[in-house]
Amino acid sequence: MRDIKHAIILGSGFETALQPLESIKVETPFNFKKVVVYRVVVGDVKTLAVLRHGVDHENPPHMVEYRANMWSLKELGANRLLAVNTVGAINPIMRPGDLTVPHNMIDFTKRRHYTFYNTQPVVHIDFTKPYCEELRSLLIKSTCKLGETVWDKSTYICTEGPRFETAAEIRVFRILGADVVGMTGCPEAALARELGLCYASLCIVSNMAAGMQSRITSKEVSDIALRKREVVIKVLGETIKSMPAERSCSCSIQTNSEFKIQHKA
Repeated sequence: MRDIKHAIILGSGFETALQPLESIKVETPFNFKKVVVYRVVVGDVKTLAVLRHGVDHENPPHMVEYRANMWSLKELGANRLLAVNTVGAINPIMRPGDLTVPHNMIDFTKRRHYTFYNTQPVVHIDFTKPYCEELRSLLIKSTCKLGETVWDKSTYICTEGPRFETAAEIRVFRILGADVVGMTGCPEAALARELGLCYASLCIVSNMAAGMQSRITSKEVSDIALRKREVVIKVLGETIKSMPAERSCSCSIQTNSEFKIQHKA
C-alpha cells in the first residue's frame, strides 16, 4: 500500500460504497486503537480509504479517534487526503443535495484530542487557510465537470454532537459567518496539517440547519448522503485522476520534519 500517496476519508452512509481490494489493520499509539485501512479503486485509480466512524459505524462524531485515522494514513505513505463530510446548511441560499468545498472553518467542539504535540517540542502550526488550496481547486473543477451544483467557498463550523444544534445556536453561527454545520471536520483538518498532509473536504448538504426547517432527523441526513453517494465517488475519482505527481502547495512545509509520536494516550 505504501506506493499509494493519496487517500479518502469517508463518513456516514459510505460504509458499503466501495469494494475493498485489500485491507490492513494499522496499529497506532492512540488508546491502543487499530485502524482498518482499505485499498480500493476510485476512478480507475488505486486509493487508500478509511471509514471515519469505523467499519460498522460504531464511533459517533465525538468518539472518533481522529488522531489514529490521520496517523495511520501517513504511516502508510499517503500525503493527500480527500474527506467527505455531511453538513446542514446555515446559509439559506444552499439547499439539500448541494455540494460544497469549504475554504475556512470555525471549531466549536469541546473535548476532542486536538493535536499530536502534547509534549515537547511545543509547535504552533499556521492554520490561516485550513484546507489545501490545490486540492480544493481540483475538487471544485471535478464537481463542475460532472454538472453538479457546488459552492466553491463556504465556512464550515464544527459542533461536538452527537445531538443536532438548537435553533439559537444556528442563529449565533450565522452571525459568526458560518455557511454549513457539521460534526466531523475538526480536529481532522488540523491534525492533517500537523502531519504535513494536504487535506480538503467535499461536503454534502443533507438538510437545512435547526430553525430553518421544522425538525431534523438522522434518517433525513443519511437518505441524502445515500442519494449523493454515487456522484461523490465520481467526484473523488475525477479529483484523484487530476492530481499532479508532485505537490505544489505549502501544506508540508509547516511541520517539524523530526516529528515523532512520543505519547500513548
